[in-house]
Amino acid sequence: MSVPDNAPRLADLADHRSWAQRIPVAWWVAAVVLLLMPIVANSFWLFQVMGWTFILGMIGLSLMFLAGYGGMVSLLQMTVAGVAGYMVAILGQSGAHNVSLGLSWWVFLPAAFLIAAIFATVCGALAVRTDGIYTIMITLAIAAAFFYFTRQNYSIFNGYSGFNLVLPPKLFGVNWRDPIPFYYLSLACAALCYGAVAYIARSPFGLALQGVRDNPRRMAALGFNVIAHRVAAYALASVFASAGGILLVWQNAQIAPGTIGIASAIDVLVVAVVGGLRRPLGPFIGAFIYVLLQVFSTDILGFFGFSADRFKLIIGIGFLAIVLFSPDGVLALWDRWRVRAAARKAAETGGGA
Repeated sequence: MSVPDNAPRLADLADHRSWAQRIPVAWWVAAVVLLLMPIVANSFWLFQVMGWTFILGMIGLSLMFLAGYGGMVSLLQMTVAGVAGYMVAILGQSGAHNVSLGLSWWVFLPAAFLIAAIFATVCGALAVRTDGIYTIMITLAIAAAFFYFTRQNYSIFNGYSGFNLVLPPKLFGVNWRDPIPFYYLSLACAALCYGAVAYIARSPFGLALQGVRDNPRRMAALGFNVIAHRVAAYALASVFASAGGILLVWQNAQIAPGTIGIASAIDVLVVAVVGGLRRPLGPFIGAFIYVLLQVFSTDILGFFGFSADRFKLIIGIGFLAIVLFSPDGVLALWDRWRVRAAARKAAETGGGA
């Protein structure tokens, strides 16, 4: 069995430094910048740009977890996020008083995660019995079926109109939809999801999942239950997608079938692939690029004399360019630049000597 590219090395496992000492300085700088961003950034950047980036990053992270560590490319993650978001609207409070149940937050939040996890587990049990393009197609089919079901069902999902006025609970007297509280809420959730994926990747389950990705027959011969590991991966990934889905509903204060449409499912795939599927940071990088293009598409396209409706064209061209020149995403370009810079520096040092 080949060693996974993103598996921890023996030198890393034998490193006796504390967790704080093993974190690169650049990560501490990034953490300080993110924590202090509300001091310099306006509400638009905090709520719309960064908040949306963290949300899309978490949903993309669930795809990265499945594809990067499990070798399963799923187009179901936005649907899982939508299930959690719909449960918040249905079980909690919204403008659709005739449908929403109005339960307390400590009831509907755990229920939303649980129902989304059950949905992802059942769908995963179907999808893991396929491979490659067939996995993509079956998850896309489930996503399409759920989209049309929510659009046509009025007794539970309120049909085409969906739910509006879906607001976060005011815990501790804080309006969590205000720009600064929502920024810190989404940042905290994104950091927890990132840390969870990084930890799981080095856990026995994560290493076994990567082994299943690389050589399922060998892992089965060693006594590992390949199907169970893959289904469990879908269940774990649903937690990250659900967190992003709930925050997305609170950010928009609404959810409708269009939120979980086929285009949104493809957008999550684009975000994950553009950033990179090999590391948890990739989806957040891809989400930031996507959000910047989406938010400023009018200005960017207007500068070149195009209509803002051509936004998807730019996303498609960028996606094709990344896949063609850097299949591992933007992070791979950064790694290549670092390797070339180090080689150039070593050559200059050697030449000087």
